[in-house]
Amino acid sequence: MRRRLIQSTLAVVLVVIAVFGVSLVIVETRTISSSAQERVDSEALRLASIVDSRLLGAATVNADVLRNQMADGQYAVIGIPGKQPIKVGAKPSGDVIHSTAKGEQGETVRVEEPRSSVTREVGRTLLIIGLVALLAVVAAVLLAVRQANRLASPLTDLAETAERLGSGDPRPRHKRYGVPELDRVADVLDGSAERIARMLTAERRLAADASHQLRTPLTALSMRLEEITLTDDPDTVKEEANVALAQVERLTDVVDRLLTNSRDPRTGSAVSFDLDEVIQQQIAEWRPAYRSVGRAIVSSGKRHLQAVGTPGAVAQVLAALIENSLMHGGGTVALRTRVTGNQAVVEVTDEGSGVPADLGARIFERTISGRNSTGIGLAVARDLAEADGGRLELLQAQPPVFGLFLSRTPPPKKQSEDHPTVR
Repeated sequence: MRRRLIQSTLAVVLVVIAVFGVSLVIVETRTISSSAQERVDSEALRLASIVDSRLLGAATVNADVLRNQMADGQYAVIGIPGKQPIKVGAKPSGDVIHSTAKGEQGETVRVEEPRSSVTREVGRTLLIIGLVALLAVVAAVLLAVRQANRLASPLTDLAETAERLGSGDPRPRHKRYGVPELDRVADVLDGSAERIARMLTAERRLAADASHQLRTPLTALSMRLEEITLTDDPDTVKEEANVALAQVERLTDVVDRLLTNSRDPRTGSAVSFDLDEVIQQQIAEWRPAYRSVGRAIVSSGKRHLQAVGTPGAVAQVLAALIENSLMHGGGTVALRTRVTGNQAVVEVTDEGSGVPADLGARIFERTISGRNSTGIGLAVARDLAEADGGRLELLQAQPPVFGLFLSRTPPPKKQSEDHPTVR
């Protein structure tokens, strides 16, 4: 591209020089020739007037007197009636420029000048024009190289940006070049890089959320299967198998919800459900894990609350809080339900040391964890709660109290019947 730009610019400059240069040479040649002829004519008239004045004054007219009146390189022949022609200067050889003038006393003056002087002047003019043309060509080449670099370098940068984008590096460069068309391409590439970065971030976030949310039901399922392998009682096997099937259904629900949220996070399936059923289900699932470490999990508070949300999502939030208490808390874990305004609240607390003071305000941020964990469990739980119009808050740091706020469905009002009065 650089070579083509330089060649095209140089071709345009050469065409311009050829057109205007030839015209300028022709005009200058004619101008110089005309000027030389006018100079000889003027010289002939001047000598004729000098001869006239000397003849009228009876002064001597000879070559010595007239030589001082002529310029170097000129030759003159003065013809006076009745006298020998007077020759002044050296007669030029070759082609000459000449002019003849007649005086009032009948004398004639012929002035000659070699045409070589005109040729030399034309040559000097051509040399000057040639030097100017050469400077124009050099300047054009330099400008063409600069312009080619100005256009080619951004294109090289844009090609490198596109290649880097295709290789999986979606960082926008935010580099502009001062050329509207190239800046437009840079804007498009930067916009594409930002979109790809968001898509990759969303995919990584989906993978992290999936791994975290699937871990809990898979852990519970593995515990049920272990219970089955350790018992020979058919009733126990049947009970644990039913619980395992419930875990499989929950696992399927988690996968469906993850895929739905990845396509459109605003898509919700909130319904009115019995909050006690979800809480008791979670307690039944996690009681073996707590029993294995010598701890207890209990529930208390207001019963038969009807909340609005997605039961699977609420179960996931409670599972995340219960697992968090199992891993980082201590003592008995309690799930308490209460009502505040038009909301149902589920509080999850334990007897552990609580949340460190430096993490209290950031506990729901991703990758924030006070111990060796992924740091995304509470962040995912908060996202799930907000997707159904609820919210998850840290109500108290020490001892820890997490509150899940859900919209509450008020109980149906009893309709009174009007009985007619019998008289």
